[in-house]
Amino acid sequence: MFQISGDKDSKSKKKAAKSESDDSEEETKSTKSKKKATASSASLFQTSGDKDKDKDKKTKKKAKAEQSDDSESEKEEKSKKKKGKGKKKKERSPSPEIEFDDLEKFVMQPAPQGVTVKCRVTRDQRGMDKSLYPTYYLHLDNEKKTFLLAGRKRKKSATSNYLISIDATDLSRGGENFVGKLRSNLMGTKFTVFDNALNPDRALPDLSNARQELAGIIYETNVLGMKGPRRMTVIIPGMSKDNERVPFRPRSDCDGLLIRHQNRRMDNMIELHNKTPVWNEETASHVLNFNGRVTQASIKNFQIVHSKDLDYIVMQFGRIADDIFTLDFNYPMCAIQAFAIALSSFDGKIACE
Repeated sequence: MFQISGDKDSKSKKKAAKSESDDSEEETKSTKSKKKATASSASLFQTSGDKDKDKDKKTKKKAKAEQSDDSESEKEEKSKKKKGKGKKKKERSPSPEIEFDDLEKFVMQPAPQGVTVKCRVTRDQRGMDKSLYPTYYLHLDNEKKTFLLAGRKRKKSATSNYLISIDATDLSRGGENFVGKLRSNLMGTKFTVFDNALNPDRALPDLSNARQELAGIIYETNVLGMKGPRRMTVIIPGMSKDNERVPFRPRSDCDGLLIRHQNRRMDNMIELHNKTPVWNEETASHVLNFNGRVTQASIKNFQIVHSKDLDYIVMQFGRIADDIFTLDFNYPMCAIQAFAIALSSFDGKIACE
């Protein structure tokens, strides 16, 4: 369902090239190093209990992942060569052509390993109340501009509350296209991301139909900006040995991701942070390397990483125009998680700016 177009062709070309050339040993060495990097980064997100099990199964999965990683790297190299032959224009690299049959299922599934899902977020502030309650849209950043998600802040809510839908025209809580929501605390410093299932109070005793918490987001208080750039922590459920998200269905808010993180009960949870920007003397500002995907400075620009691998960008978000932003994410994050984290960055934070 989520194959990258051109995988089959690139694989057949690889086999023919290997039989005709004598450079196959060098190619396999480079791909092995890439495979190890991908595998090591993926292992960061597995739950502690799964890391010590099924080593034989993991080696088989690594061998399968090698082929998809090879085809993706070849595709990127070919696109770079084609760009070099034409006019010298700095263009953002598009998202791989990802195919899916079920949009709701796709936005909930983690990104494929070795593939960066590149998206664009647009903010619509037109209309009488859109300046206070704008609508946000998430599309794949490719030629087709495939629509993925829409989000909007709910009116008359005690705290910031964003609805997330798979229909750009249906943003109602009771609609069949409602897939998740983002809710903040009173200060706007902590956020929780939920799916579209039932509140635990109305769910079955075993919580099998209760809503899942998909992420927790914490913005460090930064009154008057005295501590430098904005700092944020993201908590997401861990991944199983089968690369599936561990379901997290707390009975109450007192047992949610944010409270567990606060009490350092980190079982089956992953803690991520925004990458610390580097001070640039020439521009007299803090900067991050977005590899051409971000073109305008903004306090909202950020990259999310794991503390054990700062080079593996789990997610990045940044401005390219007044109301247009790029949003890229990698395994183990899914579209709803990434989009909700981006929405949290738009929300006003009196104590964090």
